[in-house]
Amino acid sequence: MRILVMSDIHANYPALEAVLKDAGAVDETWCLGDLVGYGPDPNAVVEEVREIKNLTCLMGNHDVAVIGKMSLETFNGDAKRSLMYHEQVLSASNMDFIKSLPTKPKARNGATIVHGSPRDPLWEYILNSTTASLNFDHFETDWCFVGHTHIQSIFTLKNGTDRVAAEYAQPDTALTLRPRLILNPGSVGQPRDRDPRAAYAIYDSTALTWTPKRVAYNFAEVQERIRAAGLPEKHAVRIAEGW
Repeated sequence: MRILVMSDIHANYPALEAVLKDAGAVDETWCLGDLVGYGPDPNAVVEEVREIKNLTCLMGNHDVAVIGKMSLETFNGDAKRSLMYHEQVLSASNMDFIKSLPTKPKARNGATIVHGSPRDPLWEYILNSTTASLNFDHFETDWCFVGHTHIQSIFTLKNGTDRVAAEYAQPDTALTLRPRLILNPGSVGQPRDRDPRAAYAIYDSTALTWTPKRVAYNFAEVQERIRAAGLPEKHAVRIAEGW
C-alpha cells in the first residue's frame, strides 16, 4: 500500500494543496496532527482534510488548544494570537471534526503513528538522539512516525545496543525500513529545517520503504493572507525561510 504521511499543516492551505497534488494517487492518508495554528486558513484546511478518502487523522497540540482542551497560556504569545483567531473563525462543523480526532498513538499497517512522541503524544519534541532513545520502549511496532518538530528526520536504534543515530532525511531518497526507527515526515505548512518547501513522506507498507518528499508552493500568497488577517508578522516571515 502507498500511504501519504503528513503532519503540521498549520492552516496553510496552498501548502496542503501542493502536497496532495504532488503525492498523487495513494491508498491511504495519515495526518499526524496540527491542522490549525499559525496560518490564515483553518477552515479551508480542515474542510480539505475532511474530504480525503481513507484518512487516518490524529489531533495535535494546536488542535487540542483550539477546541478548549489545553490552555492557550501553554503557548508563546504569537502562537496564542493565532489560536485565538482560529477559535473565532472556525465553523461549528470544522470544530466538531477536530473534536472527533484521537490524541493517543495508533498502530496501522506495521507502524505506530503519533503527533509528538509515543510517551507524550501531544507535547514532547523528538529533536535529538537522547529524546528518541527514551521513546523506543513506548511503541511495539518496528517503526514509529511522529510530527511536531517540523523537521524531516530519522532516528535509528542500533541493533543490540541502546545507541540511537540521528540524521536528516534526504528528499526523494527511498529508505528501506528496518527495525527500529522513528521517522518524521516534516511539516506541510511551516517547515523548520531551512527549506521552505512543504514536506511530507510516502510510506510503502508492502515494499517497506519510506520516501521523504518536498514540494514548492506559493508562500507569498500565504504571507499576504497572514498579514491581511492581522496575524503575527513572524509567521509570515518564517514560511519563506523555513525556520
